[in-house]
This record gives sequence, structure tokens and C-alpha cells, in this order.
Amino acid sequence: MRGGLESYLEFSDPMFPVLRCGAHETIKLGADNPDNRYESAAIRSEFDYRITGKRNTVNYLGISSIINKYGSGGTMEVTGHIDHRELEIADDGSFEIIISRTEKPGNWLPMGEDSNSITVRQTFQDRVNEVAADLKIERIGAEEDRPRPLSPEKLVRGLQGASLWVHGAATMFENWAESFLPTMNDLPPADQDYCQSIGGDPNIFYFHSAWELADDEVMVITAPEIPECQTWNFQLDNWWMESLDYRYHQIHFNKHTAHYEPDGSVRVVIAHRDPGLPNWVETAGHNIGTMCWRWIGAQHHPLLDVKVMKQADLV
Repeated sequence: MRGGLESYLEFSDPMFPVLRCGAHETIKLGADNPDNRYESAAIRSEFDYRITGKRNTVNYLGISSIINKYGSGGTMEVTGHIDHRELEIADDGSFEIIISRTEKPGNWLPMGEDSNSITVRQTFQDRVNEVAADLKIERIGAEEDRPRPLSPEKLVRGLQGASLWVHGAATMFENWAESFLPTMNDLPPADQDYCQSIGGDPNIFYFHSAWELADDEVMVITAPEIPECQTWNFQLDNWWMESLDYRYHQIHFNKHTAHYEPDGSVRVVIAHRDPGLPNWVETAGHNIGTMCWRWIGAQHHPLLDVKVMKQADLV
């Protein structure tokens, strides 16, 4: 509900857009990546916009224009995308991106006729030491210098939008979790077209499924091969596809934080209790949920080996 109110009421004005962080430690949805800083802003396709900022040192920076229909149909179609590998960046790390329907010189992010939002993904490998990009968005050619006062009509529309968001997003992700039941305790490639239709990053190849472990069981996920990639990560989520509480529990690993085997493979161990092995992913008090593995910026996407066993049999 808090996310819906922020999206549809507090930060909903495309005349005065603001990049807000809409998924974080306490607002979660859609297998939100603990390695990410997510930001979004409302836009309208008849206007042009400018994003200015500094690249800094975050590992990955991707910006998309989208058609967000989470509150009315459950899709989030990408209409344009640019990431740090394509950006022209000044020597001091500063850059400017123009967002418009017609092509512009320099850094240009296209949008479509129905584009209504900007989404930013900043993906960290080493969140403690990497510095997030500083970003600001503005509408080009704005004559007014401040928003109009809140009207009763705008309040009603905002509350209606927030309620539709809560219902639509919760239903969509619960239905998606239900679709994982046939692959329970396995982690096959997801339907990539569907992932993109609900807002996935075009540089990411996703694996999604569900897990269920008894109190004395563990799951071992082995990646026999780690491809050349920008980064990769694995995370554990609850049944509603919300990341588990990574403030207090180790519920994910990535290319930087994981321990590697001598042959270069990675083994992740999901367990209720500390197994005394590297890459322990905590269940944080849950016995059932969903999970996600991402290859980010990889040219090929190796499959994963998944086994469930008694914790007493784990070696």
C-alpha cells in the first residue's frame, strides 16, 4: 500500500517528475533484487525529459522507458533502454540523457506513445564500497516552476490507482508463484518473454521457481560454470515473490560475495540452520517461497543443478 500511494499520489505528476526508490528494504515486490537500487519516475509521452547525473562506481546502471500497467493488467513493457556501456560520459563522470519520442543527438532514451514511467536499475557487486550514481530528472520546457495544489479529483484518482496497484501487483505475483509449482525445488530458465513483459531488464537472463524445505532439509544449488558476465546473483524470496529480509539475514549472493570452488564452480546452500559451509542462504523462518538466479550481461546462460537432501547428509 505504501508503494502504491507513493507511485500514484505522492510522486505521480509527470509535469514534475522525481526519481524515487520504489523497492527497497521495506517495500518489496517482483523478486526485488537486494543488489539493486531501483528508481522510477512518472512521465508523459508528449513531453521531453532530461536525466542528468554522475556515473560514480556502481557496477551496472540501466535506464528504461516503460508502459507500467501493474495496476491494470499486470504488464510493464519496455519501450526504450540504455545502460552505462552505451553512455557518453564526461571525464568527471557526468552525463546527460534526453528522453523523447524523436531521436536526439548524444545519449538518447526513446519512449513510445504510451510510455508512462522511467525505471532505473543500479546493480552493485560490492554494495559497501561502490558508490551509486547520482541522478535527477526534469521535464524540458516546463513553464511552471511548481506543481499545482492537490485537488479532490487528483486525490481520488491517486487513491484509486493505489488500490488497483495493490490488488493487481499482489495477484500477478501470486499467480506467477503458483505457476512454479510444477518445478518446485528445481530452478529452470524462466519464460524470458514473460519476464520482459513485466519489466525485466533486457540484459538479464532469469531463472525462477519455487522451493519448499522441511525443518531438517537443505537445498544445494550448483552452478558448474560461471560465464563471462557483468555479474550474477541468487536470492531467496517468500511466496509473494518479495525478497526475504536482507537487513538481518544472508538471503543472497553475487559474483563478488560468493565463495568459489577450486574448479571455478559455485555451490549455494539453502538451509534453516547454519550448515558450516560457504554460501549459506538463510530461510529467515520460512519453509516455502520462491527464488531467482540471474545471469547479467552474459552471452550464454548455463543451467543449474539443484538437489534437496537432509541436512545431516550434507557434506
